[in-house]
Amino acid sequence: MDLSRANPTTRFTGLADVYAQSRPDYPSEAIDFLIQRCGLRPGDVIVDVGSGTGIFSRLLAQHGLRVIGIEPNAEMRAKADAVAFTEGPRPHYRDGTGEATSLATGIAAAVACAQAFHWLKADLALPEFHRILRPGGFTALVWNERDERDSFTAAYGDVVRGFPDARSLEAARQRAGQAILRHPQFKDGAVNRFDHAQEMNEVGMIGRAFSASYAPQDAIKRERAAADLHAVFLRFADAGRVTMRYTTSVYTARSLHSPDRS
Repeated sequence: MDLSRANPTTRFTGLADVYAQSRPDYPSEAIDFLIQRCGLRPGDVIVDVGSGTGIFSRLLAQHGLRVIGIEPNAEMRAKADAVAFTEGPRPHYRDGTGEATSLATGIAAAVACAQAFHWLKADLALPEFHRILRPGGFTALVWNERDERDSFTAAYGDVVRGFPDARSLEAARQRAGQAILRHPQFKDGAVNRFDHAQEMNEVGMIGRAFSASYAPQDAIKRERAAADLHAVFLRFADAGRVTMRYTTSVYTARSLHSPDRS
């Protein structure tokens, strides 16, 4: 499934609120690793492509990085802009895509793409990342993937895999990171993985499911899905909470040579 043809911008319209409330953040160990691996220092510019509601951008900015978030969905950008933020340089969000950021050549010490690269056309996006990187800069592709060795996480996964397009989207997402490891404009590719968890009440768990772009929109199907998720919650809840387990995968590679500045 070529997700770049699946309306990746408009299919998230209407989801900004539930996305901001229900999506997991990223483990601090992964952020620390990314900063060390990319050799980033406070004040460096990092471009967060597909920045959504700013979840990843804010984690980067907390480390003193100057974050430019590129996000084509206006509702997502507005939600990110509305978040009060005083823990570092405030991220700056702007319209654009991974294939056409409109940023200056060589502006970035690093380019990151969290939970979004599978929506891009890799053959266009990676050259664009290379163009906006300074010589030797890094690209990092990051995903939270459910760790279904955990019983609750597996039962939740069984429900959401019944959503339209869920299986094909998950398969495409699992393959997407390989592109940076074999692209001729990057070298020193590596994959590192980190454990992560998200504790939720029932409202948060159902919101997590319905924040997916492939969640059912039909009222009857949504009601049925909510009932199935409620049953999973009742099986596994402890004191009104459940914990989703994730593996956070971080794909990194270094720009092979200086961008063409002509």
